[in-house]
Amino acid sequence: MPSSDKKVSMSIVDNREQLPTKKRPAGPDSARGIALVIGALAVSALIMILNETVLSVVLPQLMGDFGVSATTIQWLTTGFMLTMAVVIPTTGFLLQRFTPRTLFTAALLLFIAGTVLATVAPSFAVMLPARVIQACGTAIILPLLMTATLTSVPVAHRGTVMGLNSVVISVAPAVGPTVSGVIADSLGWRWVFGLMLVVAVLALVLGLFCIRTSGETRKAPLDVFSVLLSVIGFGGLVHGLSSISTLLEGDRMPVLTLVAGLAALAVFVVRQTGLQKTGKALLDLRPFGVHNFRVSLVVVFVCMATMLGTVMVLPLYLQNGLGVGVLTTGLLLLPGGLVQGVLSPLFGRVYDAVGPRPLVIPGAFLLAGGQWWLSMLDGDTGLGTVVAMHVVFCIGMAMLMTPLMTLSLSSLPRDLYGHGSAIVNTLQQLAGAAGTAVLIAAMSIGAAAAAGSGAGSAAAQVLGTQDAFVVGGVLGLVAVVCAPFVRRLRTGD
Repeated sequence: MPSSDKKVSMSIVDNREQLPTKKRPAGPDSARGIALVIGALAVSALIMILNETVLSVVLPQLMGDFGVSATTIQWLTTGFMLTMAVVIPTTGFLLQRFTPRTLFTAALLLFIAGTVLATVAPSFAVMLPARVIQACGTAIILPLLMTATLTSVPVAHRGTVMGLNSVVISVAPAVGPTVSGVIADSLGWRWVFGLMLVVAVLALVLGLFCIRTSGETRKAPLDVFSVLLSVIGFGGLVHGLSSISTLLEGDRMPVLTLVAGLAALAVFVVRQTGLQKTGKALLDLRPFGVHNFRVSLVVVFVCMATMLGTVMVLPLYLQNGLGVGVLTTGLLLLPGGLVQGVLSPLFGRVYDAVGPRPLVIPGAFLLAGGQWWLSMLDGDTGLGTVVAMHVVFCIGMAMLMTPLMTLSLSSLPRDLYGHGSAIVNTLQQLAGAAGTAVLIAAMSIGAAAAAGSGAGSAAAQVLGTQDAFVVGGVLGLVAVVCAPFVRRLRTGD
């Protein structure tokens, strides 16, 4: 690609010279054109990622309307993230086979279709497929955004742009509960999806005008067996984790599904290792051979697990433990989300100037400290204290996500950007699903044990919440241990 390096290309460049290619129409190569493309993708991703946690504050209402338990209702979030974890590995194939404009259009149409179905869903059995369809669209947008940034933004400014992307990836889920709380309190939960539908249609129109990127397509191979293995592997892990509380009832199915999931993932890894030698891997695993990528990914996994778990557990604590309303719950979670949104781009600039360690090490302590502080919640905790706990946690998130997202992908060779982006986004969704499942399971087990000892429903909810954040605190300690091992990229990397 002698001259197209100067243009925006969002395709994965793997053994391209060995396979027939088809030139795409030329696209904008100016700074303004690049900004428009990334902006259109970021706006679309913001809407879709916001959708991940938009139901968290209305889960108690949905449990009543649909007649299901907390363990079942959390699949509306867990299923969303699990679908993304399964679909995102296939985007390596999709990015090579189709133009960014085609993928963008397909992603928005899928998301719009799922949103329409969710708006009118009469039962849980309809709502869950609606969330899955939404997730399929979201899974396509994220790799498009990340790969566009990596291939078009100079290394010297990448941290700043990644900081803006971090607002989409990590801040949108944090403010989702606030958005849904305000809408649901005044209009009802169905309007959460109804208003999102309007914005999604506008984003589609915006993107069709802006996204005219260049590059090449090729007839890339798709290993169907690898896709099946990823479905079984990720599905088994998340289903087993989400159902772990049923072990108290003598159900052994969670153990069986966890074992099946681990076995399938082991076969998946072996198969990808063999296929990547011929350039036919569904997900090229060579990025794991890069030190900064490995270490960053572990900490990012902890970040997403604790963040998604927190935005699921806190609303249940506030509403069922303290008796707080839906609107108030959303407003209480807003300061943390706003702080994270403001600080993420600023920390991106700091990263560009000083590298990752001055941010990542204190950020890990703040994230872990925020989780342990949250584990001290009780029935008499003031709402201001709850906000302060959440803000501390969110500051730690901002200090970690922006530098680590930038470092992990920038440390890879250019021909692995696409696969590295797919790996990061896949494990983020798996982490979110696992974190939600584990913290909800810990909360459910703790609440059941407290109720069995004679505690009232509100008191049992509070005690279960404490157990959930103890688990989050333990996860945070993993980030504290790993943070010192990140290294600044050398000049020219």
